[in-house]
Amino acid sequence: MTVGVLLVSHNNIGTELINTARQMLSCCPLPTKVLSIATMDSPEAIRLELDDDLKNLDQGHGILILTDMFGSTPSNIACAVSDRDDIRVVSGLNLPMLVRVLNYPALDLDELEHKALSGGQEGVVRCHHSGYSRK
Repeated sequence: MTVGVLLVSHNNIGTELINTARQMLSCCPLPTKVLSIATMDSPEAIRLELDDDLKNLDQGHGILILTDMFGSTPSNIACAVSDRDDIRVVSGLNLPMLVRVLNYPALDLDELEHKALSGGQEGVVRCHHSGYSRK
């Protein structure tokens, strides 16, 4: 079972995150694509590119879309396809989220969505000289 992963982000955020994750893991065990959105890009053109990326990633087991910021253009465009049964959209993309997803290539779409959420949330901590806190 292979879920495709599509990063939809502002500018080069997604590209830099996937490159860093690949370096950390020495590979990329899931098929991934990045859709980088610039301020001047037209929503219609972006939507066409999104549709192409989804077709290219679809291996019959679903696609997990990770976006960088909820309510932004990348997130809104991704959410427009979230009504499909074979797509999950998670917003708030960060490196811990992406690494967590890539560490579980055998999981199905729903399980991978949960890994994305937990990885992203657990990767946000308050650092202090006496330790750290997730509060």
